[in-house]
Amino acid sequence: MIALFNGFSHVTQALIATCFTWGVTALGAASVFLFKNISKKVLDGMLGFAGGVMIAASFWSLLAPSIDLAEAMGVIPWVPAVSGFLLGGIFLRVVDEFLPHLHMNEPVEKAEGIKTGFGKSTLLILAITLHNIPEGLAVGVAFGAVAAGIPSASLVGAAVLALGIGIQNFPEGLAVSVPLRREGLTRFKSFWYGQLSGIVEPIAGVIGAVAVTLIRPILPYALSFAAGAMIFVVVEEVIPESQSSGNSDIATVGAMIGFAVMMMLDVALG
Repeated sequence: MIALFNGFSHVTQALIATCFTWGVTALGAASVFLFKNISKKVLDGMLGFAGGVMIAASFWSLLAPSIDLAEAMGVIPWVPAVSGFLLGGIFLRVVDEFLPHLHMNEPVEKAEGIKTGFGKSTLLILAITLHNIPEGLAVGVAFGAVAAGIPSASLVGAAVLALGIGIQNFPEGLAVSVPLRREGLTRFKSFWYGQLSGIVEPIAGVIGAVAVTLIRPILPYALSFAAGAMIFVVVEEVIPESQSSGNSDIATVGAMIGFAVMMMLDVALG
């Protein structure tokens, strides 16, 4: 996997990595060609898994390097980690307040954000798109950290982060396309809208990679910012949705497995 990134600039590396994560979203959305419905227990377990991966990635790939880097730069180690983390959550809260979107399994009347005439399918896509902003940003920042010459950052670590986020994107793509198919959309339209929700990741990834190399001192803050944004998504969206149908035990087991898998990948390979 690492050989894929050799010979490219860090921005191109971030683009390749986030195109991979987008591709896995599309792969999950393509499940709609195989079936029209999916067991809620399976979906909740997969969403729990996605949440576990995101939590582990937030610490092992983002917060811990932020603390190490701040210490190496002579900054009070916890200041960038705490302030960036909280700013990431605040940013997502503001976007959540204004971006029209709809949680899964909710009627269109309960859409959040600015009121619009958007249909249910569009609102569902916007909800998953909101999830994907911090994921793409995290990958871009990780590759930017490698280019900036940060000792604690490595190409393998950035690639592992992209791999982990890609793995948890599979259930996210599926979670969009299958409900849309159930609503009566054609298989192709359901797939198209499902994969479309991941297109923001390459955009956010490139922005993150460019930003941290242009303004190196913000890197510890950028790492923790991405972590805070991801944790906000997990706590506000992913975990509640995974447990909304009464399958809390399955969703919890999925989260534990997801955390363990991401931790293993990061420690063993990163």
